[in-house]
Amino acid sequence: MRKKITLKEISKRFNVSISTVSKALKDSPEISERTRKLIQEFAKEHNYKPNNIALSLKNQKTKNLGIVLPEIQHFFFSSITTGIEKCATKRGYNVIICISNETFEKEVINMEMLANGSIDGFIMALSQGTQKAGDFHHIKEVINRGMPVVMIDRVTEEVDCDKVIIDDFKGAYDAVNYLIDQGKKKIAILTMPDYMGSVGKLRTEGYKKALRDAGIEIDEKRIVKLDNFYNDFEAVEALFKESEVDAVFAVTEFFAVQAIKMAQKSGLKTPDDIAVIGFTDGIISKSSSPSLTTVSQHGEEIGYRAASLLIDRLENESDEEPPYTKEIIQTTIVKRESA
Repeated sequence: MRKKITLKEISKRFNVSISTVSKALKDSPEISERTRKLIQEFAKEHNYKPNNIALSLKNQKTKNLGIVLPEIQHFFFSSITTGIEKCATKRGYNVIICISNETFEKEVINMEMLANGSIDGFIMALSQGTQKAGDFHHIKEVINRGMPVVMIDRVTEEVDCDKVIIDDFKGAYDAVNYLIDQGKKKIAILTMPDYMGSVGKLRTEGYKKALRDAGIEIDEKRIVKLDNFYNDFEAVEALFKESEVDAVFAVTEFFAVQAIKMAQKSGLKTPDDIAVIGFTDGIISKSSSPSLTTVSQHGEEIGYRAASLLIDRLENESDEEPPYTKEIIQTTIVKRESA
């Protein structure tokens, strides 16, 4: 994270008082036009912003953490929130949660709203819209303005910051291997478009690698990419009608439950005719019929570690910012009735 420049440092640079710098930044006529221009250009070049964000976080903390999530109804994100809240409460912080509703525009609005001095730093997961647009300017901007960001789950290498993730590739690889160990060879995947990096691209790559390592040919007809998280499952129904499938790996638990539903509609029994395994170990997985075998992402642990990283950075007393870290939470397979 770029080190924040202070009023005191600017005043030393130009050998003037802090009051003079403050007035120059506010374009006060009390300061000569030449001095105002020099100070304003220097401040802009060094990412100084004359507002609450640029105040020293070490001396004027709000003790609030801003959380920006794509949605909250999904068990995974609600469990992440629980973990964040536990850590924040333990360390004397509050959380303010905003939902992007999977849109780029709402994500930008949320961050702009929170970055007005209401919070000390961000924990966020990228929305579907942001990943599709590939536009991360709003995140880079708040970091440049001195506010630390910790990305969770859905992250991008385009932004330098702390990150807490799972190994999506390995989680998918292990899930498909679990099916292969049960003798399954015609394994389909219900996934998302590649722009959904961790959820779509990495889990699909893990699926393919597991098949290749087992000497199973990859059939593109068994790779179903769903752009809508909660609707339009005709493609899943078509999969069972048009392709031979003896197992399904779904990259979300909702996709997995829909696979069971569509299989039943096609006259297939789970797990006798078709085994199903999903991602996320939530209420849906436990209460579906049959109950769902899943890859647990340990959302609460992700949230707790993210909050801990953010607070550690906010409370760092040294003159140097610590290097960014990427923490990887290990996944586990929770065995139930569907596979």
